Amino acid sequence: MRIPIRGAMALLAAAAIVGVTLLWLPAYRMFFVISVGIGVVVAAILYFWNKFHPVREEDVENKRPLGLS
Repeated sequence: MRIPIRGAMALLAAAAIVGVTLLWLPAYRMFFVISVGIGVVVAAILYFWNKFHPVREEDVENKRPLGLS
């Protein structure tokens, strides 16, 4: 089964489903808060790691893995 929506409408539908689930299932709220918290912490770690340790051109071994020129 597929729902024929794409793009912004699909994002709005997903947000609406999450919102309804948060209202309907109280136990899901804590899971959602913990998941978002972990996601924010991981995103911050990756952001600051890449900000202070950028990938230099000499660090990349195979610059053209598909052999395209």
